This record gives sequence, C-alpha cells and structure tokens, in this order.
Amino acid sequence: MSEAPRASAPRILVVDDDEALAEMLHIVLGSEGFDARLCHDGASALDAFRDYRPDLVLLDLMLPGRDGVDVCRDIRATSGVPIVMLTAKSDTIDVVDGLSAGADDYVAKPFKTQELIARIKTRLRRHVTPEPDVENLRIGDLVIRVNEHTVRRGEEEITLTPLEFDLLLALARRPRQAFTREVLLEEVWGYRHASDTRLVNVHVQRLRSKVEKDPERPEIIVTVRGVGYRAGEPKSA
Repeated sequence: MSEAPRASAPRILVVDDDEALAEMLHIVLGSEGFDARLCHDGASALDAFRDYRPDLVLLDLMLPGRDGVDVCRDIRATSGVPIVMLTAKSDTIDVVDGLSAGADDYVAKPFKTQELIARIKTRLRRHVTPEPDVENLRIGDLVIRVNEHTVRRGEEEITLTPLEFDLLLALARRPRQAFTREVLLEEVWGYRHASDTRLVNVHVQRLRSKVEKDPERPEIIVTVRGVGYRAGEPKSA
C-alpha cells in the first residue's frame, strides 16, 4: 500500500464523470505525492471546490449537469487557481471555449500519465521567475510590481490569474523583443516541444480584455505581424 500523502501535499480536485479514469488518476496522483479528491458531475463541482480548496483542478469538459466550461467559468469568477482541462482531441471548439472561460492548459484524451503529471507540476510552480534586482516594470501605462505580484494602472489594481501575470511579466521583462507563440509557450507554460499555439492566442485575448483600455486597439500587448507579440512602449506616469 502506498503511503498517505503528507498534510502539506498539494491538493488536486479531479472533476470527471468517467469513474474508472478518475480512480486511476487518484492512484497516480497519490503515488506522485499529491492529495486528490474526486468529483463526478458538474452540478456538485463548485461545492467540492469550495469545500476542498484545491491547489489545482483537473476538469473534464464533458460533464453531466453543468459542463466543464460553465464550471471553469464559475471557479474563475472567484479564484485564480490553476485549471487544466481534460478533453477529447476532436473537441476543437470546446478547447477554445474552455480556454476562453479561464482554463490555463489542456490535455487531450487519451493521455500519458507522465505528460499529465508534468503539466500539473509546471502549473503548480511559478514558471517565470523574477530577476532579483527588478522590483517594478512598466508595460504601456501599467506598472508591474514584481515582488508584490500586482499590476496597476494609476491607483487601480488589475486582478490577474497567476498565469496571466506570468504572461504579462514575460513580455515586460524584454520590452524590445518580439516573442513567437512557441517561445511564449516555453517561457510561460513550460513546454519543451511543439504544441498548440491556441493556448497563447486565447490567453492573450483574455489578458487584453483585462489590461487594455480598448482591446480592439491594443497598446499593452501588441501584435507583431508574422511573428507573435511584444510589449507596448512604456509611458510616463
């Protein structure tokens, strides 16, 4: 019998109506030192989230009751906790809907457990590490207070998820660089291989909806045609 997880073990909420798969994930997560709790339908997922207070959510898109996109949106309305979606490869529209609702990443079924564990570990640790001698950065008219993990426009604080903050920070740290989507995937999501660049595109759109005065005319995250994205020019206060 495997050892029980330590009290300090990261908590993973698994929301999936495939009970056999969920039980397998419970075993695998336990063997990796995580504490896992299972939930099998969307209707009770939000209550399970509030009760368990997980460090990360594995969320199936296709759920009875409330679907995974709705559950994701509900969680994201009150929490920046990492959310990794589980989805079928053919669910192209659903993947975009889930990412737009606030999921950080997704893993297509069937998946290798080693890949899933790697994604979980990446999302549980901060990937973009701030430089020790940098406290404040500017991007457009925003001020990023790195040590405080806050973003402000004047006196207004803008609430971002940890991943959104990491994405903005990655751009702000190198303001003259045009980033390809592949480079941003590696720096922010931790990918070491080619993957779906929709992750970058959808999260840039979500981030723009929060930080741009006019998301249709972005000044904070600027599109570089044929390349990707770069930081907007810093503006004086």
